Amino acid sequence: MSICTPRRGFMFVLSSPSGAGKTTIASHVLEKERDIGLSISYTTRPKRPSEVHGQDYYFIDETTFQEMVSTDKFLEYAKVFGHYYGTPRAFIEQEMAAGKDVLFDIDWQGTQQLKQVSSGDLVSVFVLPPSLRILEERLRKRDQDSEDVVIHRMDKAAEEISHWAEYDYILINDDLSQSVQEVCSILTSERLKRRRQTGLSDFVKGLRNQV
Repeated sequence: MSICTPRRGFMFVLSSPSGAGKTTIASHVLEKERDIGLSISYTTRPKRPSEVHGQDYYFIDETTFQEMVSTDKFLEYAKVFGHYYGTPRAFIEQEMAAGKDVLFDIDWQGTQQLKQVSSGDLVSVFVLPPSLRILEERLRKRDQDSEDVVIHRMDKAAEEISHWAEYDYILINDDLSQSVQEVCSILTSERLKRRRQTGLSDFVKGLRNQV
């Protein structure tokens, strides 16, 4: 049986251009890893047929969203492709205090805002596609967006990719299983960092008292 000491959770961000695979990677990581949950954002974007309210997003109108902004309910929020997205503050702070990590599927704008309030509790990963041709193929294959939206997302991809150097880790999503394994390895490494293990001091004192 392994010995576990108390630790503080952290915010774990996955970002990428649309279609690079961050959402698919996130779903596999959530299935494989313990002590990590998904941050479910609020959005003013219309719900797609396959999406579930409270599971994929909390779908609200813009008036409600702005009321939440004015009462400081979000850790971060941004307007992306004409719609607002926001991260709920209370849930994230509660999970981290309980020693659980929270996975974020957000863009570079949201990541920058989280950095301003993270106090060292943020780990960020940027996912790159193997090529722009493959990125476009993935966008078309998922068949969720109109042709105009696909073109717009491809136009935005170069701008989004330009923010890669702002992230702690970079991975190229050429093979899904390898990418998932790399993300899990990052999680393991970050969890072992001394500053996150709040129970180490008492554990070491206990060892010294045994001498």
